[in-house]
Amino acid sequence: MFCFLAFLRNMDNTTFALNILQLEGVDLAPQFVYPVFFILLVTYIITMITNTGLIILIAVERSLHQPMYLLFCNLSFNDIMGNTNILPRIMMDLFSTEKYIGYVECVTQAFCSHTFIAAAHVILMVMAFDRYVAICNPLRYTSIMTTSMVVKLSASAWAFSLFMVSILLGLTIRLTRCRSVIVNAYCDNASLFKLSCQDVSINNIYGLAYTVFIYSLSLVITIGTYYKIFTICFAKKSKELNNKAIQTCSSHLVLYMIMVWSVFLTFVFHRIQMYSGYRKMMAILFHVVPANLNPVIYALQTKELKSKVKKMLHSKVSNKSR
Repeated sequence: MFCFLAFLRNMDNTTFALNILQLEGVDLAPQFVYPVFFILLVTYIITMITNTGLIILIAVERSLHQPMYLLFCNLSFNDIMGNTNILPRIMMDLFSTEKYIGYVECVTQAFCSHTFIAAAHVILMVMAFDRYVAICNPLRYTSIMTTSMVVKLSASAWAFSLFMVSILLGLTIRLTRCRSVIVNAYCDNASLFKLSCQDVSINNIYGLAYTVFIYSLSLVITIGTYYKIFTICFAKKSKELNNKAIQTCSSHLVLYMIMVWSVFLTFVFHRIQMYSGYRKMMAILFHVVPANLNPVIYALQTKELKSKVKKMLHSKVSNKSR
């Protein structure tokens, strides 16, 4: 009887140990904990205010109910989700010596993190298609990019991202675990399947194929659409068309280049184990930097949005002065 109770107690301890994981987190000297916390906190607040503010502005202003801005709402929502998924947890872990996280919570965090990355690529692909239709087929733009089409494209972007990430994480959660330390500042797929002592070849193959497929697809579609846009602008030699292309495409291209370089550097550092500090920093910056720059770049580069933001700020200043 005592042996059976001891066995049950040992089994409960083993189950608890397997269901509770430990994050490596960010290694900081004590004197840097509070400065880093406040930097992350301010960054998170700015991300929430700017992205939420733009979504509300686009929703309220009927003149901004255009495909380009409605599609940008998807990007802002994705930035809010991606940063809310990791930043509050990282800030909380800065003050913990032992950073524990439940397995289900860890899988959920990894799922949201990879969805954030995949959705960013696909949404920017859809935005590239929108710019292509607007500049190359201006007379048919309103008939092609209807509200129904924007909803379908947005839903397809999210459905595709969720489907690809579900397979990615599905292959990982089937594995049995023999380790409990996540070698990252937050949970992701690679860190999760490294907890297993089983053969993870299929995870590596699908993970690499998944990354190459999404990365290559976004590059091909974005480069292809911009090639067509620049070809048409060069052939027509219209100053008005060139100005329109520069105004509407430059913001999208800047956002895309920021995302591409962030993903590339994160991917490289994840495979260089000796630079774990840089890897963790790049993983965090990938979430933080684009989310803060996206609304600023779009607001500054897009004439209609810029004027609406100025008008809104001017009205608030006028009301306060009264």
